[in-house]
Amino acid sequence: MLRLSDNPALPGPVDNDDADPHATEASSAPVGLVEILRALAGDESRERISVGDLLSAMGDRAFGALMLVFALPNIVPTPPGTSAITGAPLVLLSAQLFAGKTPWLPRFISDRSLAREDFACVVEKIVPILLWVQKLLKPRMEGLLSPASERVIGLICLLLAVILALPIPLGNILPAVAICCFAFAILERDGLFALLGGLLSVVSVAIVSGVIYGISKAVVYFILAPFWA
Repeated sequence: MLRLSDNPALPGPVDNDDADPHATEASSAPVGLVEILRALAGDESRERISVGDLLSAMGDRAFGALMLVFALPNIVPTPPGTSAITGAPLVLLSAQLFAGKTPWLPRFISDRSLAREDFACVVEKIVPILLWVQKLLKPRMEGLLSPASERVIGLICLLLAVILALPIPLGNILPAVAICCFAFAILERDGLFALLGGLLSVVSVAIVSGVIYGISKAVVYFILAPFWA
């Protein structure tokens, strides 16, 4: 379970060396996540909040929490440049989930940061979503969240994270929602949310494929139009 350290102003992971990187998070995990985010946002000793700060606060076992943190800001209006900060971690975390590795980010990604005030604005917008969804979550259909299934989820999230990073107008919302569903599923062992994430993934890929096809057709038309005149 994700907890704050004894000092709420200094978020940190629980020391549990035996924890499995894909272990079940306790049912209060989203609430613990809210507490960690609020503590970081309210820590006035920090001028900026980096990706590395988030990784340290969440611990090295919380794939669901980390993916959730990096996907949620793509759903709500956020400061410019947020998607550039969250996209790369999502790609790497998804790849690591697929490979069965523990979460790790290279320094050139972990050093990316937002001003604490901007981070606080993001937290303020995503916390109501976390608290609302937490009421819907419960362990069920856990067969859909076996280690092998989590690797498949990692592969799907990797595809969605790549799509999310593409410069397609409004093309990042559905993939981000799908990743969030998978993250909630991992956090609470809720297979229903895994199914929902799979359905949204299919819809996301179909919509983005249609948009890319339409843009490609338009580009080809404008390039060839002078020769047809």
